[in-house]
Amino acid sequence: MGMTKQALRFFKNHQSVTLENVPADRTLLELIREDLGLKGTKEGCAEGDCGACTVVVGRMENGKPSLHAINSCIRFAHSIQDQVLFTVEDLQQPDGQLHPAQQAMVDEHGSQCGFCTPGFVMSLFAMYERYVRHDIPITREQAQTDLSGNLCRCTGYRPILDAACRMPNYPKALVSHEALTACLSQATQSLPETSPAAEAPSFYFQPQRLDSALLARATHPQALVVGGATDAGLWVTKRHDHYAKIIDVSRVQELCSVSERSGELVLGAAVPLSRAFAVLRQHFPRTQEYLDRYAGLPIRESATLGGNIATGSPIGDSMPLLIALNAQLTLRSASGMRHCAVESFYTGYRKNLLAADELITEISIPLERDSFVVAYKLSKRRDDDISIVALALSMAVKAGEVSAIRIGVGGMAERPMRAMAAEQKLLGQPLSASAMKAAADCIEKEFTPISDMRASAAYRSQAIGQLLQRAWPEWSAR
Repeated sequence: MGMTKQALRFFKNHQSVTLENVPADRTLLELIREDLGLKGTKEGCAEGDCGACTVVVGRMENGKPSLHAINSCIRFAHSIQDQVLFTVEDLQQPDGQLHPAQQAMVDEHGSQCGFCTPGFVMSLFAMYERYVRHDIPITREQAQTDLSGNLCRCTGYRPILDAACRMPNYPKALVSHEALTACLSQATQSLPETSPAAEAPSFYFQPQRLDSALLARATHPQALVVGGATDAGLWVTKRHDHYAKIIDVSRVQELCSVSERSGELVLGAAVPLSRAFAVLRQHFPRTQEYLDRYAGLPIRESATLGGNIATGSPIGDSMPLLIALNAQLTLRSASGMRHCAVESFYTGYRKNLLAADELITEISIPLERDSFVVAYKLSKRRDDDISIVALALSMAVKAGEVSAIRIGVGGMAERPMRAMAAEQKLLGQPLSASAMKAAADCIEKEFTPISDMRASAAYRSQAIGQLLQRAWPEWSAR
């Protein structure tokens, strides 16, 4: 392809590893299996659905090492620059004993054909470090949530969930956090970043400062911009696209912050979905099930909120909720910035207002303390599946009447939309079951959805009305 290839440095088993000539768009799974020769990590679906390729990466967060399970099949290899990589081969203890995540799977008979087992073990390892390491109990419900990104076609999930709950019963594994911290601290002493030159034929650039990211964006407007690359990885594995120039904004410090200011929740565009959703659940607790059903945990650990918005899938689950919450976007370039509402950002199917030299930098959400916020989705599979339709509602009721309302929907048009006609049916009206039914009848006629492999247009129209009506019993029982 005539592409310039870069060196990649990371840490594995507490040792520094440097690989030369790694193409910008090489996937982490290809690097693990082909360059490192480690065959425990499997390719199942090549699209982040099955979890057979799950590995764990470590990075420093707030001065402490933090481990995250991710899908390696759709993650670019260069994204782990100066991070720590764990594969299933790394888990055996220094004395030869299996790690508790492995031993629990053996003792609970959690493996049959074994193809998916390494991915499950790595997700269990991440759970072990998140919970058992800090003496936090693992409930069956938590195990179901954390393992939702791993699929098994043989055993069923009971013994695997039993294994998750059994991990605390073993002597604690000797994963040296001191050594892990030392590796990651060494990684932070990298050379100062240098933006790729205008004439550079290919590169994988991972800036840490916003000004560097914006300069690279302006200099290379045709470069692929990624956060977690959970969509872009699919374009490589499924469409066999190739990208010579990639700008990875996942480590830009200004884009990784979460704060509250002037009555708003402000999320940096590079904040991973897992972290963004944790904050949203705190402020809008009735959205927890909806957010937990967004893909699986390894996807949420990689994907970023800004990336999900920029991709603009009409069935992307975050957009209906952000529309309902009246979220505003900050768009920045090297020459300035502007703002727009999420609902106004999209101009067509996967088309938006973002200029060739701009990045989404912040998502601002007003914190209306008296708002009632709910969100629902329908999908063929309950967990780890794309929506057929989705609906989110934010509503304020004063003296029994709806004083403010916003409804966001997905799967009903070529882009995420606001259901303004249904809103008008409820605004200023006494809130009742009959009023909600009238709004549901309205929303069923407000859009012209398509029929596809997931559902017919008629089903979608009826389903969106049913989702809206779910809000009434939840409001009544609040």
